[in-house]
Amino acid sequence: MGVSTSGPSGSHRGIAVVTVDFPPVNALPVQGWYDLADAVRAAGRDPGVRCVVLTTPDGSRGFNAGVDIKEMQRETASGGGHQALIGANSGCAEAFAAVYECEVPVVAAVAGFCLGGGIGLVGNADAIVASDDATFGLPELDRGALGAATHLARLVPQHLMRALYYTSRTATARELHHHGSVWKVVPRADLHDAAMELAGEIAAKDAYLIRLAKAAINGIDPVDVRRSYRFEQGFTFEANLNGTADRVRSAFGRTPSGKDDPA
Repeated sequence: MGVSTSGPSGSHRGIAVVTVDFPPVNALPVQGWYDLADAVRAAGRDPGVRCVVLTTPDGSRGFNAGVDIKEMQRETASGGGHQALIGANSGCAEAFAAVYECEVPVVAAVAGFCLGGGIGLVGNADAIVASDDATFGLPELDRGALGAATHLARLVPQHLMRALYYTSRTATARELHHHGSVWKVVPRADLHDAAMELAGEIAAKDAYLIRLAKAAINGIDPVDVRRSYRFEQGFTFEANLNGTADRVRSAFGRTPSGKDDPA
C-alpha cells in the first residue's frame, strides 16, 4: 500500500511506472499526496527515464477518489482544527504540479473512477489512456470543497466543464476520447499494455530532446495551472471558515436515512 516506482528496465527501457495504491478506493491521505509528488519528481529527474506512467494496481476499484475525506472528518470530530484540510490542499497542489512539471512526459493509465484529485492528476498529465469503464468527474460541491476546475477545463470544453462541475456528474472515457483528451480507450485487461505502448513510443525519442519538448510545450500553455488551482483553493478555505464545508462534508458517506454507507 502507498506509492511505489518501478523501472526502467528490460523491454520497458526509458519508462518509469509510478503506482498509487491506497485501498479500498484510492482516496489519498495527506502524506500520500506528498509521497506521490516526490515519486513523480524523482522519476523525472532520473536521466535514464524518458517517460513516466502513472497508474494503479491491477484490480483497483478506481484510479483515484481524491482526498481522504474521512481523515478531515476525524480531525473535525476531535476538534483538531484545519490541519488536515491545509495539508490536503497543499499536498494536492504539490502532486498536481509534480505531474505537470515532471521533466519528461507523463502518461496516466486510468481504470474505473477518476474523481476530485484524480482530475487534477490526469488534467496535468501529458496523455491519458483509459479503460472502457473509466469515468471522470468533480464531486467537489457534494464534498464541501472547490477546486480542480482548472484541470477539468483541460479535458472538456468550457461549457461542458461548467455543467459537470455544477452538477457533480461524470463523463465517460469514450466521451473524453470524443473531445480529444483521452488518447485511447481499451478494455480494462488491455490498459497496462496500451499505456506502456504509448509510453514506449515516447521513450524511443532522444532523451535530451524529449525533455526540451516537455519544457517547450509547458512554456506555451495559455494557463498557469499551478496559480489557477491555488486561486480556486482560496474558495475552499472560505467555505471551511464560514462552516459550509463542514456542514456538507458531514453528510459524506451516509445514506439519506443518516446511517453509514457500507460502500
